[in-house]
Amino acid sequence: MTNPNNISLNISHALEFIDGHALNIPTLKILSDQGDVLDGATAPDIDKETALRIYSTMRFIRLLDERMQGAQRQGRISFYMQCLGEEAAVTASAAALKEDDMIMAQYREQAAIHYRGFSLEQFMNQLFSNEKDLGKGRQMPVHYGSKELHYLTISSPLGTQIPQATGYAYGQKLKHIDKETGELTSKIDNVTICYFGEGAASEGDFHAGLNMAAVHGSPVIFYARNNGYAISTPADEQFKGDGIAARGVGYGIKTIRVDGADALAVYAATQAARKIAVENGEPVMIESIAYRLGAHSTSDDPSGYRTKDEEAEFKNSCPVNRFKQWLLKQGWLDEAQDDAEKEKIREDILAALKVAEKVQKPALEDLVSDVYDTPIPSLQKQYDELKAHIKAYPDAYPVTAGRIK
Repeated sequence: MTNPNNISLNISHALEFIDGHALNIPTLKILSDQGDVLDGATAPDIDKETALRIYSTMRFIRLLDERMQGAQRQGRISFYMQCLGEEAAVTASAAALKEDDMIMAQYREQAAIHYRGFSLEQFMNQLFSNEKDLGKGRQMPVHYGSKELHYLTISSPLGTQIPQATGYAYGQKLKHIDKETGELTSKIDNVTICYFGEGAASEGDFHAGLNMAAVHGSPVIFYARNNGYAISTPADEQFKGDGIAARGVGYGIKTIRVDGADALAVYAATQAARKIAVENGEPVMIESIAYRLGAHSTSDDPSGYRTKDEEAEFKNSCPVNRFKQWLLKQGWLDEAQDDAEKEKIREDILAALKVAEKVQKPALEDLVSDVYDTPIPSLQKQYDELKAHIKAYPDAYPVTAGRIK
């Protein structure tokens, strides 16, 4: 029988509606809060070097977030967003990829770019928007990007990276497709991982991106970080369905839900998702469940929409400490050395901060110098008008006025 509607031809003679929560989606969890492998769970095959790299990344990001949150409160930088509570969700997923897989992030994935090699100095230059910043000061703080590390520069608007990831991943697949037959001629080399929060999944770009990926078979891993709140809006006021994972199933995408505070579960899930994407040439969805322990950003006060008791409840499930306990039990980590390294990292962060805040801001001409090979007339006109304005009111632009040529 032909099936032009593309549906499951399951004929019923009874009038029956399917409940909105009829699909029972499990959550993969491997480690207990104390760092023990749970009964019935299987730890993924992970070597000591990778495990320690994951932990050192999570530890660094926790300390960087702590210091830079304070720097914003001191007025030294304008804005900051912490990864607090989601370090395992981001770091372990990035660790399960190849180094040249593309990462398209939202804005809480600084651990992923650090795992790839983004240095402390590079973090500071971006946060202070100085002349050494790879983005030439054109972005808000925490909007990182690195062509070398295959990490697309972050955009502030929610969800824009989702259809972009679908298209980019489809391009990765096209390199291995025979133009005449449309069949894969070789195994796909790379995938794209696309991070976003559950709030961004309310954007139209989410639905467009997932449907396009499913229909065209883009090897993209959609990584939804369900941390409970879209700024101040709790999840139960955002959607009625069973989280974000149910939407992946609805679009015909293989989907898994994972405890995002469990580094081993995240690593195993992402490894498996990548395998599906490259071997089948199709998208996969991962929904990570991890509580956002900090504020949405330094512009947010979570006390206005959640209680201290709620926050305290989830602090006991710290992803950094959970993975640390597992490493200690493997004999792969020395606690005294760990404490000494933490203190050294704190010192390095403070020293790098003091250096970066004294580096000059980018020259004004950097606004237009590499947009085009030669600035087009309308852009040059705007730039000339801007220079004239700053020269007319130098006291209002003390940082820039003295550097105009």
